Amino acid sequence: MADAVDRASPPSTAAMAPAGAPGVSGLTAIVAAVVAVAALYFGREVLIPITLAMLLSFVLSPLVELLRKAWLGRILSVVLAVALALGVILALGTAIGGQVAELAKDAPRYQATIEKKLTALRGATIAPLSRRIASLGHRLEGANQPAAPAAPAPDAGSPAPEQKPVPVVVTQPTPSALQIGEAVLSPVLHPVATAGIILIVTIFTLLQKEDLRDRAIRLFGASDLQRTTVAMNEAGRRLSRYFLTQLALNTSFGAIVAVGLYFIGVPSPVLWGILGALLRFIPYIGSWIAAAPPIVLAAAVEPGWSMAIWAALLYAVSELLMGQLVEPLVYGHSTGLSPIAVVIAAIFWTWIWGPIGLIISTPLTLCLVVIGRHVERLELLDVVLGDRPALSPAESFYQRLLADDPDEAEEQAERYLKDRPLASYYDEVALEGLRLAANDVVRGMVTAAKAEHLEAAATELVHDIGEHAKGGASSAKPAATDGDEEELAVESPAPPDAAPDSSPLAPEWQGEAPVLCIAGRGPLDEAAASMLAELLEKHGLGARVVPHGAVSRSRIATLDTQGVAMACILYLEISGNPAHLRYLLRRLHARAPGVALLVGLWPANEPILGEVELRRIVGADHCVASLRQALDSCLAIARPTGDAAHAPAVTTEQGNAAHAADDRSLRQAPA
Repeated sequence: MADAVDRASPPSTAAMAPAGAPGVSGLTAIVAAVVAVAALYFGREVLIPITLAMLLSFVLSPLVELLRKAWLGRILSVVLAVALALGVILALGTAIGGQVAELAKDAPRYQATIEKKLTALRGATIAPLSRRIASLGHRLEGANQPAAPAAPAPDAGSPAPEQKPVPVVVTQPTPSALQIGEAVLSPVLHPVATAGIILIVTIFTLLQKEDLRDRAIRLFGASDLQRTTVAMNEAGRRLSRYFLTQLALNTSFGAIVAVGLYFIGVPSPVLWGILGALLRFIPYIGSWIAAAPPIVLAAAVEPGWSMAIWAALLYAVSELLMGQLVEPLVYGHSTGLSPIAVVIAAIFWTWIWGPIGLIISTPLTLCLVVIGRHVERLELLDVVLGDRPALSPAESFYQRLLADDPDEAEEQAERYLKDRPLASYYDEVALEGLRLAANDVVRGMVTAAKAEHLEAAATELVHDIGEHAKGGASSAKPAATDGDEEELAVESPAPPDAAPDSSPLAPEWQGEAPVLCIAGRGPLDEAAASMLAELLEKHGLGARVVPHGAVSRSRIATLDTQGVAMACILYLEISGNPAHLRYLLRRLHARAPGVALLVGLWPANEPILGEVELRRIVGADHCVASLRQALDSCLAIARPTGDAAHAPAVTTEQGNAAHAADDRSLRQAPA
């Protein structure tokens, strides 16, 4: 009976609910998405100019603010900014037109050179192969076909062949002046009208920026002003920075291309530099599209191929350096988009809005990601399109154990340990992942056999990670976060894992295993005890792990406590009044009267009792909320003359607050 009281009661085995049919909210979301896509497609004639105007206003907004700081007033600042933008556009158009006119003069000569090269290539490659194929075909036909019979002589009495009909040519009447004007002006009126709409909407957007912002807040988020304001500020800041940064990078790319083509000798280098800067706004393929015309022109300028090869190398090297070196250094994670999201967005917006959609796909997707980060119902957008990890490190750790893939979990740990100490990894990742597993066991989502398998895999993984970490102490650095996030990552209060202290151990701590790590009665507590043992061994303290059954009433008399200076009882989860823990500590006191007793780990976000009250109830000498605190408590007693003895005591409440801060920052840390 006594043993039955001490053993863990079986977890509740609530049956998993069967998958149900989609609810009304899910069907409504699908219908809303279909309607939104249809509206974007059929309303593109109206939406494209408005969208371009909004994006142009984001580009000009910093310039308007700069002019307003110069005491020019809102209206004058907006007019000057728009006039400057129009001047740049007209200057680019004039430069492109002049360069194209110069190329048109020598077009016949370039065409003749290209034709000669194509003829030479055809004669060297395709023509010999075609002749061989034709010869082989003739041989096969001659061998398989019988001789054709002789044609009969024409009969003198046969009728004469019919005469061919006379063709009739229908001529159109000469078009009138009105028809000529309509044919000439129709292709021009639509772009001019679109440009006029963009210009007018841009001016009014810049003039009424604050009013439009307030109306958008009222429409989308008046009930949560803080979140809506943060979302709009972040979207505006990200878009402005993205556009200005990309404009600077693309302009630099165009300048490099123009200078390089000038020294190579390709005609009209200014034209190709402008074209390269403009087309590079198209993600991934814009630079290569811009490279095709100058490479073809270089092949048409000289009889040889050296100029074309040098031009191709110029574009390839410039794009690789800009895309793989400069942009990652400049952008970092400022856009907040995953690479696959950029590709998917380019395909989607090109399908909806054509070439214009391809050019503005990235900024539009960026807006959707920002909205998804701050609107709970649209979180799907951030998960699918954003660059933040979909799973936290703890969730990824647990998922890898469920998938029976500890190798990837170990790889994740090695990446984490490059910047953070081993104790932080155990506290913030491994223990949190095991708590998720323990919660699933209690809810009946994980069977007992699967729980045993998870515990064995976690224990083996902890051993492998501990062996990897013994190679050297790692220096902890603050977790790097996105430069455009409002909140900064909270630096973990845990100091880095230091090298083992060289100060002498207390006499009772000089045994082979002075620390006894006792697993709680939960299904995964033994893995937590193994983590503490690994930490202690890394700092020069021997430790031994025993299961919970070894301290039961029937078996505690056989527990080996020789050379033990401290016993640490570790729980992943504990709730209610832990009466069984009080009785366990009594048995340990009776079995080893001089051994210090330490109790942990409590859930970081759900403190049960204060440290003083908990110590009074259960009778423990130390109560901790993390493995870091347990390690510090052991070191403070084992090396009374070392640095650990002078470390300030960490209470359970402080540990809970520290863990809560780590949980907030850990969501932004890379998995």
